[in-house]
Amino acid sequence: MKFQILILSFLVTCLLAWSPTDSYAPGKLTCPNNKDLIREADSLSQDEKDWINGRNKVTDKNLISFLEWAKMDDFNATDFINNKANRSIHVGLSFSGGGYRAMLAGAGALSALDNRTKGASKSGLGGLLQASTYLTGLSGGNWLTGTISMNNFTSVQKILDDGKIWDLEHSIMNVGGWNAYKTYKYYKALYDDIHDKEDAGYEVSITDTWGRALSHQFFAQTENYGSALCWSDLQNYDQFKNHEMPFPISVADGRVPGTSIISGNSTVFEMNPFEFGSWDPSLNQFTQTKYLGTTVKDGENNGTCIGGFDNAGFIMGTSSSLFNQFILQINTTSLSSTIKSLVHSILQDVSNDDDDIAVYKPNPFYKSDLGESVHTINNDTLYLCDGGEDLQNVPLYPLLQRDRQVDVIFAYDNSADTDESWPNGTSLVASYERQFLNEGNGTLFPYVPDQRTFRNLNLTAKPAFFGCEAKNLTSLLKRTNQSNSDTSIIYDTPLIVYNANRPFTYWSNTSTFKMSYDEKEKRGMIKNGFEVASRLNQSLDKDWPACVGCAIIRREQERQGIEQSDQCKKCFDKYCWDGTIDDSTPGINFTTSGTTNGNEDNGNRTVSAAMSLVLRGNNAYELMKLTGYAMLASIIFCVSF
Repeated sequence: MKFQILILSFLVTCLLAWSPTDSYAPGKLTCPNNKDLIREADSLSQDEKDWINGRNKVTDKNLISFLEWAKMDDFNATDFINNKANRSIHVGLSFSGGGYRAMLAGAGALSALDNRTKGASKSGLGGLLQASTYLTGLSGGNWLTGTISMNNFTSVQKILDDGKIWDLEHSIMNVGGWNAYKTYKYYKALYDDIHDKEDAGYEVSITDTWGRALSHQFFAQTENYGSALCWSDLQNYDQFKNHEMPFPISVADGRVPGTSIISGNSTVFEMNPFEFGSWDPSLNQFTQTKYLGTTVKDGENNGTCIGGFDNAGFIMGTSSSLFNQFILQINTTSLSSTIKSLVHSILQDVSNDDDDIAVYKPNPFYKSDLGESVHTINNDTLYLCDGGEDLQNVPLYPLLQRDRQVDVIFAYDNSADTDESWPNGTSLVASYERQFLNEGNGTLFPYVPDQRTFRNLNLTAKPAFFGCEAKNLTSLLKRTNQSNSDTSIIYDTPLIVYNANRPFTYWSNTSTFKMSYDEKEKRGMIKNGFEVASRLNQSLDKDWPACVGCAIIRREQERQGIEQSDQCKKCFDKYCWDGTIDDSTPGINFTTSGTTNGNEDNGNRTVSAAMSLVLRGNNAYELMKLTGYAMLASIIFCVSF
């Protein structure tokens, strides 16, 4: 029996360890028959088209089950889905960045959509995940979607039950706690992995170190914590090959060294199991993810191809490279001098001119004539950074591409836009404004209000629908230089279902830079995320599943000229933004129904301010613990109460 288990383990390792070197270092592999590794971004890749066709057969069936379960009045799910106008309904799920806060709160929301979660089919939205076509994540949100996808489409429920993945008890910089030997082994492993890549002739950045550190938390059950696990490996997973999971996409921003990302015109990159690149005019091309690291000029390789560069941890680290700054603060910790010396030996060998940039060298788009960006095309090195640095912290852009035919996007925003670390709609505002820039490239995004209105109208305190009536989006065609004769494009603009982080049973506005969560904190965050997605276990609205169903079918109804049921009309009256603007100074008080105004708000705002101080004290406590001043931290923490 032990021998059989050993053989099985070996076979699983071989399946997952796709890197040719069976290590973090990239290595040579056989080139594809077609020497041209890049293509123009004028359509979906043939691989994605074929995969989506297979996924449609699965989601059609699962969507019928979900819509029937949602108890929608005057609606026959089977007839509607089977009689659709030559296209399947595509549901997109999008999870924002925001560190471990975003990962855990997002995990709660995702678990509410997953019929494998205990209670999700009774009090949540169980089955919506199984009926979804696309799954996007950015930074902390990508830690969630990447963990779920790259562990063979595991579930949040299984992660909690097994207790092997997402061990966040100790900071990623001091995983051993008081066990110095364990921490030393951890850093020694990081050192060895990074040097494997460097010794193979590749430039490394702090993102390599960050990605390998993250992998110890996300791929704890994979051989050597996923040192040989690649993003393109997903093509070989049974759950992916059988189309039993949504299509995962990670998002990052292009960045010129020495600059800061503040512009909506920054190039948005996506990394999916098949391709790596951007739809933006600045790049306008994709390369095959599997062959990242291959020397390419004007799209063609020189006969030698490389594999293993697209390490899963490196991709997830790229999307969250803002956190590289943590690694730079190693001198402030209480780690032993031996460990600090080891860490410094890692850092001195990596790029430190731009500490939060991931280095992709060689640049797969070098000397290509398809894009407009001089910095991207004429440089032998490609630089990427945290996908939220352009303020689009909810990664919606890949789902706005018309070729993907996404009908509805469920956007889970766990950003820290306010002083109290709550979302205020900034990400949606940024995505809305980007469509009018050159990089918008003809994509349409529904009208949204300003950030003050988001809060004053309770659009962050309960779910909000945007783009409920496609006909109201016609005016966007002229503003985005679309042809007014092609008005059908408005029906390809997704309806947005916006869900913002808010407290129900747990104060989930933890700091983006909180680096450790004990078991109680972790489960509290996840439980609250479930409640956000489920409208407090449907207790605030027993018709919430039906309203979600109404949002899912809306675009197809409009394409076919089908009038909404009375039930759906009531749902849209309740959740659709009606165009009202209220830009007065907003409050930040949460009740079961949303925010309150007037005298009640003034009193509660005082409570919120006090809670904010407590939470900030808690974050300070975490920072103190990280830096080793535990006794002083304890005193400050007690005083804060």
